Amino acid sequence: MVNPEKKYTISDVVKITEYEAHVLRYYEKEFELNIPRNESNHRYYTYKEIETLNYIKSLQEKGFTNKQIKLILNSPEMLVDNAEEAAATSISHTNINEDKLEKISLYLKDFIIKEIKPQLINSGNSHLDAINDLKEEITRLREEINSKERDVLVCETAKLKLKVKEKSYEVAEMREKIKRLEYSNRSFINKIFGK
Repeated sequence: MVNPEKKYTISDVVKITEYEAHVLRYYEKEFELNIPRNESNHRYYTYKEIETLNYIKSLQEKGFTNKQIKLILNSPEMLVDNAEEAAATSISHTNINEDKLEKISLYLKDFIIKEIKPQLINSGNSHLDAINDLKEEITRLREEINSKERDVLVCETAKLKLKVKEKSYEVAEMREKIKRLEYSNRSFINKIFGK
């Protein structure tokens, strides 16, 4: 479990993420990660950076390429502050595409059956194979379109999750600042009253 208030060395992060040190340095450049450095210019990692690296690992395990992951990490125009609005937009967008896709496939099916099939039967049964090939191609294209839509929804969901994590980091940082202020205020009062 990663402590949100601790600073980790690169060797600690190697154990946590199971990435080699050279991979961590490469990913810093590849994904344009802003890894903080101490006074001696050594890298250190906070909860935020470790979570980002774990997120990259999970996307890789799902089959995303580094180029796709970089797009997910660096696409603020796709991030929406209101998760419900994003979900509603995604659902309505998907329904519209499915409706259009259904109409197109029905039209093509009717066209093939009514117009092309009789002509092909008249010219010989050898063309029935061509009709079957067309049907298979239409089915394959439809599956490909559905797959791409799912990929887009997965990317949008991933971006929203990243935004939520960023906000949780900000909340953790603010809590830490409040604790420090409360402590410094108590110390000041203790000095004044000699407690």
